[in-house]
Amino acid sequence: MAAIENSDYNEESIRSLDWKEHIRLRPGMYIGKLGDGSSPDDGIYVLMKEVIDNCIDEHTMGYGKHVDVHIKDKTITIRDYGRGIPLGKVVDVVSKINTGAKYDSKAFQKSVGLNGVGSKAVNALSNYFKVTAFRDGKEKTAEFERGVLQQEHKETKTTEENGTLVSFVPDDKIFKNFHFVQEYLDNQFWNYCYLNAGLVMNLNGKRYVSKNGLLDLLQRKTNEDEIRYPIIHLKGEDIEIALTHENDYGEEYYSFVNGQFTTQGGTHLAAFREALIKTIRDFYKKDYDAADIRGSVCAALSVRVQEPVFESQTKTKLGSQTVYEGGPSMRNFIGDFLGKELNNFLHKNPETAEALKKRIEQNERERKDMAGIKKLANERAKKANLHNKKLRDCKFHYNDEASGKDKDKIAENRRRVPFL
Repeated sequence: MAAIENSDYNEESIRSLDWKEHIRLRPGMYIGKLGDGSSPDDGIYVLMKEVIDNCIDEHTMGYGKHVDVHIKDKTITIRDYGRGIPLGKVVDVVSKINTGAKYDSKAFQKSVGLNGVGSKAVNALSNYFKVTAFRDGKEKTAEFERGVLQQEHKETKTTEENGTLVSFVPDDKIFKNFHFVQEYLDNQFWNYCYLNAGLVMNLNGKRYVSKNGLLDLLQRKTNEDEIRYPIIHLKGEDIEIALTHENDYGEEYYSFVNGQFTTQGGTHLAAFREALIKTIRDFYKKDYDAADIRGSVCAALSVRVQEPVFESQTKTKLGSQTVYEGGPSMRNFIGDFLGKELNNFLHKNPETAEALKKRIEQNERERKDMAGIKKLANERAKKANLHNKKLRDCKFHYNDEASGKDKDKIAENRRRVPFL
């Protein structure tokens, strides 16, 4: 391989990109894969999520009870009824990287968007982006094209409720021939409502609302005729859990952090799976195999974490080891909660406890039966190989002639063992 000449790498090779250039050059760093909308994790859904997350953060802080979303052709419009962006910072919040209120944990204790990137990425990756803040009888609007400010309107009076209105058109040079799949939108909006009981989401006139949080989620994801016992629903400060066992096999989990669907799990899900085993063993005072306890389980877990650490900007896997700085570890927090609340629930609901026990012991029997079948099959396979008439004596190659003495020995072996 030829050596690279020094002229290929010099001062002129070094470039400094501004915020929008970097986002447009490396969009995958900010929103994951691009796609055309045919997959639920495609970029156009992430763009919408980044804006809605800000609306949800307002609701979580106690401001705004509903969010209106309208999709027409290629334009997405999102309106919340929170406090509204401070009017003097409307342009900065959507166009200056690492600018926002969420670095101050007092303002947004358990927000999902902490990096000051989300709305800027949407702005940079949109043909057209418009933001209007309504606050205390005044409004302020700014318009952009691919992250470049086109017009900053003066503050004017308004009769609109406080909140923020964002409208954008994803850049068709980056998101080519994109479209939205209603099923993916439904799942996304239902998840918002399950994690924020009482929040009303409207999408093109369709209303989404949940009264019972994760209990509603599991009821939607499972078949009432297929679950082995009524869904167990446990809630505490900064944690909510719903779980049951089904007739199907495998494990099915829905995990969330600060309203973010962590499709790849993380430290909170690992802690839950471990805590479930320990709690069940302690309650029944039996050392059940972990696979038998978790086999056929269907569960949903939501935690609120102060300044969560995710493994990427798309926030699909939690990396936080603690619930808050100086606080309990994720393992202890979830372990203590489940150890107390699930144990109490099973004591108070003996019918559910008995049904759960039967499901675990059924898993145990089936696992042992399957192990026995595999063992028998392996033994029979070995015998079949030994008794195969097509197998030749390995002392000689195919065309080799055996000596007279060896021929007599082979013939004697065949008389003793007819299948040779």
